[in-house]
Amino acid sequence: MIKLIASDLDGTLFPPHKGVPEETFSLVEKLYKKGIIFVPASGRQLPNLKKLFAPVLDKIAIIAENGGVVWFNGKIIYSNPTPSADVTRALFSIKTVKGLYPLLSCPDCAYFESDNPHFAEVVSRSYSSCKKVDSIEEAAKRATVLKISVWDEAPPSATHGEPLLAPKLPDLRVIASGYDWLDVSKKGANKGVALTELMQMLNIRKSECEAYGDHMNDYEMLSVCGRPFVTANAFAGLKKTFKNELASNAEYGVIKRLKEHLE
Repeated sequence: MIKLIASDLDGTLFPPHKGVPEETFSLVEKLYKKGIIFVPASGRQLPNLKKLFAPVLDKIAIIAENGGVVWFNGKIIYSNPTPSADVTRALFSIKTVKGLYPLLSCPDCAYFESDNPHFAEVVSRSYSSCKKVDSIEEAAKRATVLKISVWDEAPPSATHGEPLLAPKLPDLRVIASGYDWLDVSKKGANKGVALTELMQMLNIRKSECEAYGDHMNDYEMLSVCGRPFVTANAFAGLKKTFKNELASNAEYGVIKRLKEHLE
């Protein structure tokens, strides 16, 4: 029996250019009554996810910052920050690549320094708690950095920013997390490690967990669960590994799957 369902959001649960589907909260409530915990697992920051899922916060766990932090029962129960020296080194490398804009993803706030108005607009749409600073390096010295989110001005990031940045930081995890975003973090920080920690805390076996994703930053999460699914719109590289397929996010494939668990 499935006891936990983890789902990526952008490109997976969320339809294109839209937020939380209307039926989501009622389905989460019904799943909870059936003994199934729903877990939004996203690259988004924790404050943003808590705001999005406010109506059901007492019935879910949250994996935020692509596995950098796990929140459950009103508190952070796991975090995996990137060491300060690695953050400083990564920021230097990011700034050597034209068109890449770094943002520090921290537990309670995100920090950026660029004056690019387009970047500032993108950040304001995605981060409910963010702050512009004079020096992102100075901010990094004072903050606990879970990961560095990098906006790519010349997407797709999988074919532009990632191939340019990854060779500069071979000992860190550099991965496309969306069409125009990259993530830079320590090697052991990902959704799969975070989900494993959560399952152990809740005493849930791999066979009792199901997960949905659409991009390579979901790979580890899908690998550690017993029932992995990708959406029809998923990144081609992910679909080569995981053969169970849901309808696309535009066709509300995750919503349809959640309903199947209630039938």
